[in-house]
Amino acid sequence: MNALQFQKQLLSLQDNMMNFALMLTANREDAQDLLQDTTLKVLGNQDKFVDNVNFKGWVLTVMRNIFINDYHKAVRAQTVIDQNTDVYNVDVYNESGFSNPEGSYEIQEITNAIGHLNEDLKVPFSMYLSGYKYNEIADKLNIPLGTVKSRIFFARQELQKELKDFYQN
Repeated sequence: MNALQFQKQLLSLQDNMMNFALMLTANREDAQDLLQDTTLKVLGNQDKFVDNVNFKGWVLTVMRNIFINDYHKAVRAQTVIDQNTDVYNVDVYNESGFSNPEGSYEIQEITNAIGHLNEDLKVPFSMYLSGYKYNEIADKLNIPLGTVKSRIFFARQELQKELKDFYQN
């Protein structure tokens, strides 16, 4: 498909894209922004489209992914961390859904185990738990992506050892 055909096909999908954007956002202004972002992204990634793939499905998948990524960014942007609070021992069990003392104890044990990790493992692991992606953690901590992945892996291993008796009856 040449560039002109690609653009014409994209323009012919604008109504479908707007309907899908409205379904995702439930707001006309946000839907128009999403439509514009998707159109720009699709045009910028025209070289990644494979001719024998469903064009409409590809475009709507791009839109859905942009919506999800924007949602995650908005959630992270609204997350406020008080620098004076010990984030590893926050009183999270009140909002955890555990209504019994045993549930509170379990959350406290997990939180304590995370708090006992060394800083090299604790920081990337905590960021990962907070919803950051590996590449975002690597960028924020200014360390290689492979290092982030291995530190999270080692943090999981240490936590599994620390909490090995946790769910045994």
